[in-house]
Amino acid sequence: MSLVFHRLSWLGVLVLAWLAGSCVEPYAPAIVSAPPSYLVVDGFLNARGSTTIRLSRTTAVASKTAPPAETKAKLFIEQENGPRYPLAETAAGTYVSATLTFDAARRYRLLIATQRGQDYASDFVAVKLSVPVDEVSWKPETDGVRVFVSTHDDTRASQYYRWEYEQTWEIRPPYQPLIEYDNALNELRDIRVRYPLSCWVSDQSNRILISKTTPLAKDVVSNFRVQTLSPDSPLLAVRYSILVRQHVLTQAEYGYWELLRRNTESIGTLFDPQPAQVVGNISNLRNPDDLALGFVGAHSTTEQRLFIAQPELPRGWGRRSGYESCVPPDTVYVTPPKTELADVPAKLKSSFGNPGFLPIDRVYSDMGVVIAYIAKAKDCVDCRERGSAVRPSFW
Repeated sequence: MSLVFHRLSWLGVLVLAWLAGSCVEPYAPAIVSAPPSYLVVDGFLNARGSTTIRLSRTTAVASKTAPPAETKAKLFIEQENGPRYPLAETAAGTYVSATLTFDAARRYRLLIATQRGQDYASDFVAVKLSVPVDEVSWKPETDGVRVFVSTHDDTRASQYYRWEYEQTWEIRPPYQPLIEYDNALNELRDIRVRYPLSCWVSDQSNRILISKTTPLAKDVVSNFRVQTLSPDSPLLAVRYSILVRQHVLTQAEYGYWELLRRNTESIGTLFDPQPAQVVGNISNLRNPDDLALGFVGAHSTTEQRLFIAQPELPRGWGRRSGYESCVPPDTVYVTPPKTELADVPAKLKSSFGNPGFLPIDRVYSDMGVVIAYIAKAKDCVDCRERGSAVRPSFW
């Protein structure tokens, strides 16, 4: 789900909850069950690279399904009094352009023609080029590991900043099987293909991280916190990486993100800011009453990556692997008195014929006879159930 759509959907939940709490009798307005299907535009025009735009449609607040993608649309980046550059649909609702370099002295906008015959356009916007990230750093605090970003612009041309991040961490399951089950022969044998020792999991930021330096004498952002990880976070168990990406915004785009942040993060009591309409810069060229949600800016990005290895943490931190519920392993007995010999084939079939339950190793008696097998759910053995066994290129 896109960040923009997630925020707007959550805003709807908060508004409806506030309205319901102020009435004696519960009231469900018609918009909850049959809301208008507005276009949601998520992305920005990349002034130094390839642009990715995601299109979807709004759904009812109570809907448990993902927002439907807006497919088969035609998208163009248009330079004011200049050429147009097409975007191609690479996945359902995801449109990507070729690598482009914008003229910083010109203005640009996004054009959208939907399969339904509706034409949308964002406002022409000035190009903002992001200054480099000075540093991404981390520090252990009482509440956990805090990750900070710092930047500056000596020309004071930036002033409005937004950050997002992608975090990646290594996981290691507690078991490395030495045996496997042969379903055709109904027997256990030495394993032929080893399970991966490690996998990697990645996810994207889902918070709005913005800051402005307009009240300051200098255009400097120092140690802005982008992430906090608790001391027992499984993300810190082996090795953790965070890639912080920096956007420099126009004042109008910053105002859009600030209002979106306030509407979705600062509502909790009567003394907090009340919901306000989040107006972007996208309009339907044929029907002004048809809302489109989102703000399309034009800027470049800069980024910096940070690594944190478990031995670098304070003693006792990062000790939880996320596999705590997998210990100890289960035991499947195959000899008397636990199991009659005649029942062993059926016991093996019932236990290991299920691909979701994997044998790990044999258990021998003092006489060297196999009396049992230790085993566990596949999720506890094969880390590919939780991540990818392909080592990231930056690792």
